[in-house]
Amino acid sequence: MRTYAVGVLAAAIALAPNAVAFSPVPRSVATRTALFSTVDDKTEVREYFNNEGFSRWNKIYSDSDEVNNVQLDIRNGHDQTIQKILNWISDDGDIAGKTVCDCGCGVGSLAIPLAQMGAKISASDISDAMASEAAERAKSMGIKNAKFYTSDLESVTGKYDTVTCVDVAIHYPTEKMAEMVGHLCSLADERVLISFAPKTWYYELLKKVGELFPGPSKTTRAYLHDEQVVRAALRKAGFEVAREEMTGTSFYFSRLLEAKRA
Repeated sequence: MRTYAVGVLAAAIALAPNAVAFSPVPRSVATRTALFSTVDDKTEVREYFNNEGFSRWNKIYSDSDEVNNVQLDIRNGHDQTIQKILNWISDDGDIAGKTVCDCGCGVGSLAIPLAQMGAKISASDISDAMASEAAERAKSMGIKNAKFYTSDLESVTGKYDTVTCVDVAIHYPTEKMAEMVGHLCSLADERVLISFAPKTWYYELLKKVGELFPGPSKTTRAYLHDEQVVRAALRKAGFEVAREEMTGTSFYFSRLLEAKRA
């Protein structure tokens, strides 16, 4: 994702560190196509995070000093969201041996610490560069209970105790959000953890202002989502929100919901 001198657009699109994701089992072309409004959305995401986006976000989600103030703020915001999830799971104290499916794993910011806590991880990303980097990081830490794949979210099948999808919904058009949430729920036996950029008048304004400053390079589309739509989709799939958090820094805004099967 590009850097903005003004920074306001980052408030709306800072939630895109991870490309859309998931496991190695293919589904029908019709099913995969249904969740994305056009092929262009998916192509943009894949190409961006396999090229310019990878080098940029790999630096942001690392200890690299080669980041500007906006990127550092986004790093801190994302780290806060990840830590909130880890705190919840740590408080529950029952993740060891459980299966976790991390949708849109990026460079493994969530999947790797969950593996270190004893979970059996299946994680993937639409970007081969991202998934490969996550796998390399895990390998360098001696982690053997995590597998990383290159795949889109629509292609995943199977059942997992927990399904996570952090900062991925930014790539999904509003009209497809409910369907995407339903798909995630269909994979989860116990709970779903999802974060998204909330659609409020303030964030909408920031996004519109930011679009006046397109910057030197093209990025992926950014979508904000109505929280009530997300909650309704969770309820429809048989899940109820158990815990919730909001993370807001200068350039990063993320609504986090944990929903458990009712």
